[in-house]
Amino acid sequence: MKKIWGLMLIALMVTTSAVADAEEETNYKNATKEFKGSDRAASFFKSAYGYAIFPTVGKGGFGLGGAHGDGRVFINGKHVADTSLSQFTIGFQVGGQAFSQIMFFEDESAFKEFKSGNFELGAQASAVAIKAGASADVDYDRGIIIFTVAKGGLMYEASVGGQSFDYEPLD
Repeated sequence: MKKIWGLMLIALMVTTSAVADAEEETNYKNATKEFKGSDRAASFFKSAYGYAIFPTVGKGGFGLGGAHGDGRVFINGKHVADTSLSQFTIGFQVGGQAFSQIMFFEDESAFKEFKSGNFELGAQASAVAIKAGASADVDYDRGIIIFTVAKGGLMYEASVGGQSFDYEPLD
């Protein structure tokens, strides 16, 4: 009887893991599709050296705030690394929200800076929010450009902070 319960537990764990992997893959595909469908971000998929995409970043704050999201790095359409984003903010802020974020690397130099492990975005860095029907000229700043898409939540914010990234190559 113990062997049967053990086998059932193993089968449940394998099934749960497979479902979670499929859901994660769907999240990446949906986020990529949404950015590719944007007038503002679509052209960067063809011209950029590579990109890091974060399908869901959770953000919250009350005076002090933070955000975190896991992502993947792609070069020439190939998944080459996993990454994570962490953010700390201070100032007037209350609430919580979720968003998707993509960072395009203009060239190999910008990508090398990102993967060095010392890459941080300061308070002066800004992201271009993608809204339905919005179109405008945007360009790289220090070799990167960031786009975001709101997924849900409500947050009032007038704060400063920065983002830092971890880089884990697949090799």
